[in-house]
Amino acid sequence: MLRWLLFVTLALMVFQWAWPWMHRLGLGRLPLDWRFRTFGREWVLPLGSALVITAALTVVERLFWHWT
Repeated sequence: MLRWLLFVTLALMVFQWAWPWMHRLGLGRLPLDWRFRTFGREWVLPLGSALVITAALTVVERLFWHWT
């Protein structure tokens, strides 16, 4: 359970760090991307963007796996 919590925390930190870059690419405005303000800071949970990125990486991985 601790590993899962650590993984989720690190993933959220990476998404928060990559938010400006993803926003310039048009990600972060999909239906499942949530924004909320808490404690004077804006937080972003880009679930829709994560699904799109995961699908794209899966296609790339399967194409690579097929060619090797």
